[in-house]
Amino acid sequence: MKNLTNAFGSLYHPQKALLIYQQENSDKQVYIESYDIDPQGRPINAHPLSVTEGSALAKALHNKECKNTAFLKPAGLLPKNLLYLHTERNGYAIWHTPKQNRKLLFKAGLGIDSGYANIPALIWKATKDGLAIYALTHDKAIDLDTELYHAPFFNTYNDGKVCMGNVAISISKNCGLEDFIAQWEQAFFNSYFSHMMQGHNPVKGNMVQLWQSLVGTKKQFPVKALITTKKTIKSLIR
Repeated sequence: MKNLTNAFGSLYHPQKALLIYQQENSDKQVYIESYDIDPQGRPINAHPLSVTEGSALAKALHNKECKNTAFLKPAGLLPKNLLYLHTERNGYAIWHTPKQNRKLLFKAGLGIDSGYANIPALIWKATKDGLAIYALTHDKAIDLDTELYHAPFFNTYNDGKVCMGNVAISISKNCGLEDFIAQWEQAFFNSYFSHMMQGHNPVKGNMVQLWQSLVGTKKQFPVKALITTKKTIKSLIR
C-alpha cells in the first residue's frame, strides 16, 4: 500500500501540556502547571510553568497573531514621509505631509466658499479608530524635537484629535500601511469643516476670515497665524 503520510503536510508532535488553576476567591489568581510529554504522548514531570516556557509560549502566540494580520504592513519600502510606525496591539502610524494646495470643503453656514487653498505642512497620527493632526511652521529637518502647532482647521480639538462627523471610517484589521495613510488623508479632506470643537480656536485671530482670504487664491498659508501646542513630535510616541 502507498504511504500517504506526506500528503497530509507537516506532522506536529506534542511536547508540552498546560493545566491552569484559578482561585475561587475574589482575587481569581491563576497558577499554571506544565507537563512534559513522553514519546508515548503521556504527560510527565509536572512542574510550575517556568519563565523560559512562558516566554516561548508568548513568542509563539505573538508570531501566530502577526501572521494572521497585515495591519500597517508596507507593500514595499517604507514611505519617505513616514516618521514612526507602531505595529503591535493598538498600532498607529505617524507621518508628514509638506505644505500643499488642497481642496477644502466648508459647510455653507460658515460663509467660506469650498475650494483650493494653500495649507501648511502637517503631522498626522492615526490608529485604526481615530486621527490627530498638527501643523508645522516648516517641513525641513523634522526630528523628535520639532515643535508642533495646532492644525488650523475646524473640527479639531485642543489635543489635536479630529472629529470626523458623519464621515464613515472603516479601516480593516488587515489594512496595509500605504492604504491606511491614503484612507485617512482622503477621509480628512473629503469631510466638511463645520465648527470649532469646544470653543477651540487653533489660529491667531478669526479663522473664518483667515480661510476666506486664502480659498481660491495663490497666497501661501501665513504660518505666523499658527499657535504652538508647546509639544514636540516626541510627545506623540507612546
